[in-house]
Amino acid sequence: MPTPQSRRERPAKPALTREGIIDAAVLLMEQDGLQRVTMRRLAQALDTGPASLYVYVANTAELHAAILDRLLGRVDLNPDSGGDWRERLDTVLASYEQVLFAHPALARAALTARAAGDNYLALLESLLSLLAEGGVPDRQAAWGVDLMLQLSTASAAEHSAQREDSNAERDWIQLRHALVNASPETLPHVRAQADNLVAGAPAERRRWSVDTLLSGILATEPPAQ
Repeated sequence: MPTPQSRRERPAKPALTREGIIDAAVLLMEQDGLQRVTMRRLAQALDTGPASLYVYVANTAELHAAILDRLLGRVDLNPDSGGDWRERLDTVLASYEQVLFAHPALARAALTARAAGDNYLALLESLLSLLAEGGVPDRQAAWGVDLMLQLSTASAAEHSAQREDSNAERDWIQLRHALVNASPETLPHVRAQADNLVAGAPAERRRWSVDTLLSGILATEPPAQ
């Protein structure tokens, strides 16, 4: 029979901290996916009880929001200063999308998760600074940032879901077929625009979407408070 080891002889576990918990959660997500990052699973990874984690993180939703904020630290917030402010803003949003695209489940969670940590605030600061450089009025910039991040988040979630879907290529072919073969009598505009509806590379569509939003943000004042 093996000799029981006294608790006093075992190496002491490192003290729990919020930063350490989030570090472990990010590692667990990158290994097993966001769906496995639950309070119970994370407690097992940290060799502690779930109740101990609730001292630092209120629930799984807050944990996922903290993971999102941690990964936002990978967004390139300082694109080449030699470019036009619109180009640099597009570069920041493209980097944000790429971070989410690399983690499909997180991209979908980001549609509802509300990050509020230092990295999210730094992202807001970068976007607001670029909008200010472009002469966008303050309230239009503040409302516009929310709109642009919604667009980028939805785009990342959509494309990451397509990447995971083994039927994505088949579905795309079926869509093109349906558009091209739409009835000219009942769906004349769909039939006429069949090619345009699916034209453009993802980067081209993103840049056009950003430019379109910026034009609207610049031209449209929010309702008076």
